[in-house]
Amino acid sequence: MEERIIEESEKYRGRIIRVKEYKVVLSNGREAKREVVHHPGAVAILPIDKNGSVFFVKQYRLPARKVLLEIPAGKLDKNEKPEDCAIRELEEEIGYIPKKLCLIHAFFPSPGISDEILYLFEASDLEKTKENPDEDEYLEIITLKRDEIKKALLEGNFEDSKTLIAVYYYLYSRGN
Repeated sequence: MEERIIEESEKYRGRIIRVKEYKVVLSNGREAKREVVHHPGAVAILPIDKNGSVFFVKQYRLPARKVLLEIPAGKLDKNEKPEDCAIRELEEEIGYIPKKLCLIHAFFPSPGISDEILYLFEASDLEKTKENPDEDEYLEIITLKRDEIKKALLEGNFEDSKTLIAVYYYLYSRGN
């Protein structure tokens, strides 16, 4: 079932992503083209406070053309470990650092078009510091209790994959 690359060309190189077009040979011998977004990877964090509430951020997402309710997340810097990125992003976005950080799962958010790997962490035993969002980031921090999270899920208020996975994990996999 593997596809063998016989030709590749870069179509776009931006600040964060690269887009390449590949000519491949399929397992049946036919040729096809594939467009791939190359991304350095990212982290997402499920920050749980001492009362069991979860921190979310609201922010405008241009591709979705609306404000989304999400867990904190961010892109890996070059040669940065996912754990270090998770700690950095959590402090930048909500002003807390975790004393306990546990990898829930690493996954491909959209493997049909991108090679991005997203590392999803649970953060707990949170210590307050100070928010320090990136200069192009405008966030509103929201804290939701378990019943509010369940209600928001049922109402369709979580619309991105990382947050949906984290919310389902929080509600149904943590032994709650």
